[in-house]
Amino acid sequence: MEIKILGAGCPKCKTLEKVTREVVEQNGIDASITKVEDIMEIMKFGVMTTPALVVNEKVEIKGRVPSADEIKQVLTK
Repeated sequence: MEIKILGAGCPKCKTLEKVTREVVEQNGIDASITKVEDIMEIMKFGVMTTPALVVNEKVEIKGRVPSADEIKQVLTK
């Protein structure tokens, strides 16, 4: 599984990255996590509000920081 955290480095973006890494680690999910901060790269996903969570090139959550449970649901579906 390939996970991308889209965001320029704001506090919400950092929180999403931290919580996502914790969920992956705690649940033994086999995934690589990449932080994407380049605005042109972020816009390729059609995301205008960050942070965003992208799983296998599909935008799953954008514009907010979801709960750990919500991230877990997205990653294990």
